[in-house]
This record gives sequence, structure tokens and C-alpha cells, in this order.
Amino acid sequence: MPQPAKGKRFAKTVRNPETGRTRTVSYGQAGKAKGGGDRIKPGTAKGDAYCARSFAQMKQHPKAARDPNSPLRLSRAKWKCSGKTSRG
Repeated sequence: MPQPAKGKRFAKTVRNPETGRTRTVSYGQAGKAKGGGDRIKPGTAKGDAYCARSFAQMKQHPKAARDPNSPLRLSRAKWKCSGKTSRG
């Protein structure tokens, strides 16, 4: 299992089908919430705020929006984002 970059929680190894090269993509905020639980809580107001913010980022960065292995897309999947809202 790949190690995430400093300050990131998750890492995924992806392979480029054209060149065959692999790279590690790190994403997600490291650490715990105040109560010791997970920072990622889909279906909450915090989740809705993240999804709305990242939805705007997808418009600003169309290349990242198309790549299913971009950190933005991977984080939105963890938050279970559907448009501007987070599903529980």
C-alpha cells in the first residue's frame, strides 16, 4: 500500500494506460476531528460545504474534473458528493 504525502490521509497508485507508468496520488486531509472521529462525515452540513466548494473547483480545473484519479475527484468520492451536496 502506498504511503500518502505529508499532510494527506489517503494514497492511491494509478497506472497510465498509454505509457504504462505508475504514479501515487495523495488526497484527503490528515488527522482527526476534535472528538477523535473521522474528519470526513458525508451527509452533514460540513460535507455539503465541502461539496459546494469542490464543485466550484471542478469548474475552474476542467482537466482535473475529467480525470477520475485526480485528488479532487477522489476526495469528492470519499465525501460522497453529488453535485453541490453530500449524500449520507
